[in-house]
Amino acid sequence: MKKLFVGLFGIAALALALWFALPLWPATIPAEGVSLSVRQGSSLTRLATETERLEIAPSLVVQAVARIRGSARKLRAGEYLFEAPQTVAEILAAIESGNAQRLAITTVEGSRLSELYASLSTVPADGVATFAPNSLPPRAGLKQALATDVAELEGYFFPDTYFVAPGSSASSLLKLMHKRMKEELARAWEQRAADTPLKSPYDALILASIIEKETGRDADRPLVGSVFVNRLRIGMRLQTDPTVIYGLGEKFDGNLRKVDLQTDTPYNTYTRNGLPPTPIALPGRASLRAAVAPPNSEFLYFVARGDGTSEFSKNLAEHNRAVAKFILGK
Repeated sequence: MKKLFVGLFGIAALALALWFALPLWPATIPAEGVSLSVRQGSSLTRLATETERLEIAPSLVVQAVARIRGSARKLRAGEYLFEAPQTVAEILAAIESGNAQRLAITTVEGSRLSELYASLSTVPADGVATFAPNSLPPRAGLKQALATDVAELEGYFFPDTYFVAPGSSASSLLKLMHKRMKEELARAWEQRAADTPLKSPYDALILASIIEKETGRDADRPLVGSVFVNRLRIGMRLQTDPTVIYGLGEKFDGNLRKVDLQTDTPYNTYTRNGLPPTPIALPGRASLRAAVAPPNSEFLYFVARGDGTSEFSKNLAEHNRAVAKFILGK
C-alpha cells in the first residue's frame, strides 16, 4: 500500500512539474525569424502540425501547452512573424492576443532592391513605427547582415505579403525574404526542362527577373519565357528594353530613346549576347517557372497589344506586321 501511495505521489509530482515546465519549452526559431500562418477557424491540431512542420516545436508539446493555457478556442487568425527567443507559451499568447495582429508589408513582383529598401524605410502615414529604430542594415553592409553566400543581392528577395509585429526587426524580415527566394529558386530549378539553355539557378533568376519586367500578365509569362529561351538556344540577342533601362540607372527619365538602345552597357541586351550580369528585379513564382520550364514554341518575338496582353510571332515578318498594327496603328 505504501509503495502504491509513493508511486501515485511520484506520478502526481511529475504531472505537476510538467504542468509548470511545458509552457517554458523553448521554441526553435532561426536567426531570420519564422512566419506562422493561422487560418480563420483553424484548429489546435492544425496549428500544432504546422509548428512541427516548421520545426518550431513538437506537435505534442504545443497541444499540451495549449490545453494547460486553455488556448484551444482562443486562436486568432492572421500571419505572425516570430523572432528568437520565444517559448511555446509566448507564441500561443501572441496568437491569442488581439495585439498580436501583424502589419502587412507587401513587396510587389518586379521591384528593385533599391525600391524594397525605400519601402522599408518609409514611415506609415499613421505614424506607427513598423520596425525598430536602426534595424534596417545599410545597403553596403547587407550581405554581411544576411550572412549570405550569394555574390549579388539584386533579385534575391522573394516578393510577397509578409506580416510583422510593430517594432520588429527590418533585418529579420530581409533575412526571411532572402531565405524564401533561395528556397523558391531551388524548387524551380529542380523543375527545369531537360533541354534548358540556362546553366545555373542564378541564370534562371536573371531570366525570371526579365520575364517579370516584360509583362504583368500571368497568362503571358510562359510564352514570354519561351521567346527568350528560344533566343538563347540559337544565340540570338535578347533585345529586351527592361535590361537597358536597368543599365541606365538614374539616367533613365522615363523615355527610352534609340540612342539608349545603341549605347553599350553590361545590361544592354541589344548590343551584347546572352543574359545580363545580374537580375534586374525581384521575380515572382510564375516568372521563375516560366524561366526554367516554358512551353515549347517557335516564337522569337512579342509585342504589347496595348491592353496588357502580348502578340507573339515566329519570324521577323510576322513581328513587323504586329508592330505596325499594335504600335504604329497601321
